[in-house]
This record gives sequence, structure tokens and C-alpha cells, in this order.
Amino acid sequence: MIKYVVLVFLVIHATLANSESASKKWLTLNGRRPSVIARGGFSGLFPESSDFANQMALATSLNDVVMLCNLQLTKDGVGICQGDIRLDNTTNIAMVFEKGSKTYKVNGQDITGWFAIDFTADQLLANVSLVQNIFSRPSAFDAMLPISTVDDVRSSNPPAFWLNVQYDSFYTENKQSVANYIQKAARLQGVNYISSPEIGFLKKISGLVNKAKTMLVFVFLDKNATEPTTKQTYGSILGNLATIKTFASGIVVPKDYIWPVNAANYLEAPTSLVNDAHKLSLEVYASGFANDFTTSYNYSYDPSAEYLQFIDNSQFSVDGLVTDFPPTASEAVACFAQYTDIKPTKEQALIISHNGASGVYAGSTDLAYQQAVEDGANIIDCSVQMSKDGVAFCLDSVDVTTDTTAATSFMSLSTTIPEIQESAGIFSFDLSWSDIQTLQPQLTSPFENKGGLSRNPANKDKGKFFTLAEFLEYAKIKAVTGILINIENAAYLASQKGLDIVSAVSNALSNATFDKQSTQKVLVQSEDTSVLSKFNNVPAYSRVLYLKDEISDAPRTPVEEITKYADAVTLPRFSIVPTVNGFTTATTKVVNEMQAANISVYVSVLRNEFITLPFDYFSDPTIEIATYTSGIGVDGIITEYPATASRYLRNPCSSNSIPDSSYSIMPAEAGSLLKTVPEETQPPASSPTPALDVADVVDPPLPAVTKPESPPPATTPHSSALQNIANVGLSLVATMTLTLLPLMCV
Repeated sequence: MIKYVVLVFLVIHATLANSESASKKWLTLNGRRPSVIARGGFSGLFPESSDFANQMALATSLNDVVMLCNLQLTKDGVGICQGDIRLDNTTNIAMVFEKGSKTYKVNGQDITGWFAIDFTADQLLANVSLVQNIFSRPSAFDAMLPISTVDDVRSSNPPAFWLNVQYDSFYTENKQSVANYIQKAARLQGVNYISSPEIGFLKKISGLVNKAKTMLVFVFLDKNATEPTTKQTYGSILGNLATIKTFASGIVVPKDYIWPVNAANYLEAPTSLVNDAHKLSLEVYASGFANDFTTSYNYSYDPSAEYLQFIDNSQFSVDGLVTDFPPTASEAVACFAQYTDIKPTKEQALIISHNGASGVYAGSTDLAYQQAVEDGANIIDCSVQMSKDGVAFCLDSVDVTTDTTAATSFMSLSTTIPEIQESAGIFSFDLSWSDIQTLQPQLTSPFENKGGLSRNPANKDKGKFFTLAEFLEYAKIKAVTGILINIENAAYLASQKGLDIVSAVSNALSNATFDKQSTQKVLVQSEDTSVLSKFNNVPAYSRVLYLKDEISDAPRTPVEEITKYADAVTLPRFSIVPTVNGFTTATTKVVNEMQAANISVYVSVLRNEFITLPFDYFSDPTIEIATYTSGIGVDGIITEYPATASRYLRNPCSSNSIPDSSYSIMPAEAGSLLKTVPEETQPPASSPTPALDVADVVDPPLPAVTKPESPPPATTPHSSALQNIANVGLSLVATMTLTLLPLMCV
């Protein structure tokens, strides 16, 4: 099945031009585009240097991708490709050879594990299988693929081949010669790069290779680590690049050698390393790129943004990117670098913000909306909430506990309202607008507790909340393509709180003259069809039904019912592409069924964090966007990171009309990756999601707006010391209960 998946990518990439765009001018040493170096093939998805990893790297990357093999030697001198000298970290060898563990000195430290030099190639290749050793990556391919030899990788015919020799001193001390292995002419053919963090090895190999065909590259490790030959730290060697030029033509450095990251996880100013090296005619390769590693907050969990920082700035470009995810590096080089935005077409999907750019700033604040506009959102959104005194304002949830500092000041108002949510909360309709204005916004992440992925903490409490009127005025000033107004809890607000949210929205739109214009789109969204029916008679408005629950199908009858109330629907991602255990399983027919009835489809909510992305998307949010827009053809995407969507949709690689594109960002084919997993190890099928029913669509009429009854006047208590003590005791108990209640509900 892997051959089928690879073939899909190869066929499409084969139709594209094989040369890079002549219009691009690079700040690399040779003026050509940076190389993409696939460390162990596509090791971000499959076990390192496995056949699957190598094939997928070739199929999904630029056509001049470099395949990197981390060289280890077996007992009988056969070269294998493994990044860790301890095979038990990347294979199941500890289960196969239970008593094979040994302790060796490696660069002066005692290391215990299973080492290649204790086993023959036949022992390893016939009995040992690869495993994925990074928990964020799929384990479904564990123990199904053998170790690859150097010859195996080379037989895949990569455009260029890189051998990295990490432990020459170790092998020399244990009577193995990497130099002799490389010197054999048959092995040396087609080796374009040889790298090592050991100066002695590079000097030794210098006279054994044809430098016109094979580049020697010095690898820098951690600045405080000691280089085995000179006994100097790599940080001190960095200060004498001219010495490196005497035995190497390039250097590999960790990313932070070039763009340092401070203790708060934000970028500092770049170093002069790349320019200094280029002045000495040394090429510079940056290493350590992986889509599923936590990076600087500056990148907003967008791996393409990180690559661009190294290749598309006005000061320099590195000459190559060493990565576990070569498709993402390829899209950054071929698609995103040095391209200005292309003009959006009417056919392109709308970019709709979710509480503004709420991945960057606290949602529904002025800064979040400003960022969304700057990042290219077509539609900015306001989820309308109501204060106790009838002020309509923008906030993601009626429960203000999560997105504000309300818990510090108004915990006594915490209550449970089953009609709204199961857990206790502090609700906007119990606070006056003046109360709400005292609150600070809070930038939260849905993955902070689950995966430790927080968002932009330096700006966690920045910004101010907009009233609905202020939001509408801002949208008009910025002349955005349109607005989305989300209305929720209308029935409860009317019957229980005497608040008419529908009239509040209708009047605000009318006062801002959005009902009398056609320049800007106005999307009115609700999960309640009775709310949408209130906006039926305004031609300027498009009504959007929010189908919050996942569905597997949209039969004709409920779809016809939707057309009575709405022009579009918003669907959860998994109603379109369901998943199981991190793999997509298929694409439902829901989008086609809706669009066949002339109902537009918006998908919600897209986020950049890799933890939310199925493996089919390569931990790359751009692939998810491509899948929903170019692949499935939704009419809009609702996202917390509009910049990522804008970069893709306004880029040549998202358009087939651009003739000089040498690369195409491919949508994922749902279910194809799961088919590469043996049936006996595939995750069990999940319970089927129900199809849409008419009962899921039609809601009862809205109740009349009824002012809540005033509480009865307080009675005068008996004047006695015992009664006063009892009242104080009850008050303390009540206060403690309200304080502890949210903790009990976590």
C-alpha cells in the first residue's frame, strides 16, 4: 500500500517543472535555492531511514532532496543507517537479544545499551525491526520494517546522498574503521556529502575522497560539548571559522546558533554566523527542524514560518535545511519564500477568523482582530454575548471564566446552568458591562494542559474587549471582505434573563448600516434555526447554521430543511474528514451533499498546533488547509491562525494556473496512510457517527422576552447573638463552596 501512496505523490510532482523559478534570487553562498536534507528520509512520519521513510521523502519533497544517513557499523563492518548509537532507542533489539546490552565509553561517557558493533549485519537485518522513538509520531509502523543498510538507502536512487559520521572515535577505539569503509570505491560512488562532528575524522578522510564530487562538512554540536580531537568546546571552535575552511567546505549548526531563543522562548536578534561563514566560502546548513517539536512562540506553531526565518530574510539565507519533515521544508523553499501574495480569486475559500487571530492574542480583543486583518482574514467574527444591563459584546463563550480574569473578582457569582453547560461558570449575563470592563483578557490554549503547548505568554493579558457596535465600526474602517456574527443561547436569555440578543444584534447591524449595503458580506450564524429565521427578510445577510455535533452523512430531507433557514453551514472538521487514533479514515459526502443543495460549507476550527493534526497532514497545518480547500473544496475555513491559511491560499503552489511552480502542496488523501498499516495492527473502528436528522435542524420558536421576577424583599432576622453566629457560619460555608466548586469540576 505504501507504493500506492508514494505513486500518488510521484505522478503529481512529475507533472511539474523540474527546475526552480529563475525569478528567485537567493542569499545562499552559491545563489541557488537552499537544499532540503531529509534526515533519515521522512523520519517525522516513519522510523528513521526505513524503506517507507525513504520512499515518502523522495515522493513528497523537492526533486533535488538530499537523503541523509546517520552511519553506524556492524560487527562485520556493514554500514547501517541509524541516528542513535544505542539501537535499543530506535529498534526492538532489546526484545530480540535480551542479553545483548553492553556498556561502552562514548566520547568519554559510559553509555549502556545495544550497539551495532556487537552484532553482525545478518543478525540485525534478519531479526531486528525499527520503532519510532518520538511519542508524538505514529507507533503504528513499529516492528514492521527492517533496519536499512547504506546500500539500501542508496538503492532508492536519491538525487543526492549524505553520510553523517557521528562516532568515528568510538569505532576506532573498538577496532572498526569508518575511513576504510568509506574508502572502498564501490561505497563511495554517489556520496555527495560526508559530515562529522570530529575534526580528526574529516582531516583523515580529506585525502581519501574526490572533493570535486564529495563535500566535507563539519557538524557543530551543543556549544558546551567537547570536540573529541581538539578537546575544545564547539562554542570556542565557532570563533575560528577560518580553521574549519582548511578541512571542510561547509558547516552544520543547530538552529539556535543562527537565531537564538531566549529563556522565555522568543527569538533574539540573529547572529552573524551565516554571513561570516559565507565570507570564508563556507556553506551553512541549519539542523534540528521538526514539525512536532516545540519552537519559538514567534512562529505560532507554524513550521513553515520557522523555515522562512532561515531562508527568506533580508540579511542571509542558509544553504540547506536538515529536517525530519522534508515536505514542509520543500513547500517553504519552493512555494513560500520570496513570493508576494497573488490576488485571491472568487473561487478561493474564505478565511474566517475564530475570535480574531486567537492563537496569537486573547480572543475577541482589539489586538486579536487587528492581527486577523493584518494576517489576511477575509471575514472577522464576533460571538455575541450579553451583559446583565443589555450591552452586546464579543467573547467566545457566555462563561467568562476561561477567557477573562473573572474568577479572581466574581467567584461568588459562579453557578451551574444545565441549559448552557454542565460545569459551573461565571456568566456574562450576571455581570454588568462596567463589571466586564474591569476584567483582563486571558489568552488560553486548548492544548496547554494536554500537551503543554501554551500560546504567546508575553501577550497573555493584552488587549481590550469590543462591544458589538465597536466591532462593527472596526470592520467598516478596515474594509474587510465581511463579518460573521455568531448568536447563541437566545432562548435562555429571552426566557430566563429578559435579554433579547436577537434584537440587539439586528439593531446593531442596522445602526451600522450593514443591512443597507452589499459591499461587505454579513454572515449571521447560529445553531438555532429560530434565530436564523429572524434575519430572513434582509437580503444583505447570509444565514449560517452551525451544526455543532459531528455527522457522517447529510441525507436529502434534512438538507432540504436547512435550505429553509440557512444559506450555509459550519461543520466540525471531523464531520468532513473523520479520524481514528490519529489517522484519517475517509472523506464523508457531507460537503458534496450540502453544496449540491446550494448550501455553502465552512469548516471549523483549524489550529496550527501539531497535536491537533492527524498524521496524514504531516504535522503541518498547511497540509490540512490544502486538504479542506484544494482537496475537498469547502467554501471557507474558520481558523485561529489566519496567517497560515492566507500564506497558502495566496501562493502560487495553491493555484494550478502558475506555470513556473516546481512544487505542489498536495492535499492529503484521507484513509490512504492508514491503509499502509497492517490490518492486524490497525486501531479498532470507532462507533459510527450518526447521519444528520431533521430533528437536528429544526428548533422550536423562540420564547417571548420575559423579565425575570425580582427577588422577594429580605425579612428582618431575629435579634439574637445565636442567630447572628449562625448567619456568619452559613456565609462562610457558602463562600467556601463557591470557591471549591470550579476545582471539583476540573
